[in-house]
Amino acid sequence: MADKGFVTCLWFDGKAQEAAEYYVSVFKDSRLGRTLTYPEDTPGEAGAVMTVEFTANGQEFVALNGGPEFTFNEAISFQIMCEDQEEVDHYWNRLTEGGGQPGPCGWLKDRFGVSWQVVPKRLMQMYGGTGADRENGDRAMRAMLSMSKLDIAALEKAYAGE
Repeated sequence: MADKGFVTCLWFDGKAQEAAEYYVSVFKDSRLGRTLTYPEDTPGEAGAVMTVEFTANGQEFVALNGGPEFTFNEAISFQIMCEDQEEVDHYWNRLTEGGGQPGPCGWLKDRFGVSWQVVPKRLMQMYGGTGADRENGDRAMRAMLSMSKLDIAALEKAYAGE
């Protein structure tokens, strides 16, 4: 995999292959890599998928079938910085399909329990102001706190004081 930086390992209970294939289908600049199986005399079932390497959105991951001992929670999430509402809608819809769960403020859990934040880049620009812009940013933040999937047009209206 990566020869520098980090590779994120995601622990699954028997769904590593399914998850890797799913994430590769959701994100651009994605591909499946090497799949390793459990050898004889190891904790996993011999011949069953142990790990699947994959790249999603240019980031390196390995999906591990480690068993039921650990599950995902919101303490770790992946932020997807989106250019426009079309991109927000794409990722929100794809990641909540098939059993995913929408959450507050642009957060969601996909069907595997992995937490994501689907965030328009414009929202981050709204927060970055000072002085009068800070008041505008505060209004946008209050609007964001009332949303599940983020609506850029509604955030812009709040920012403008409309």
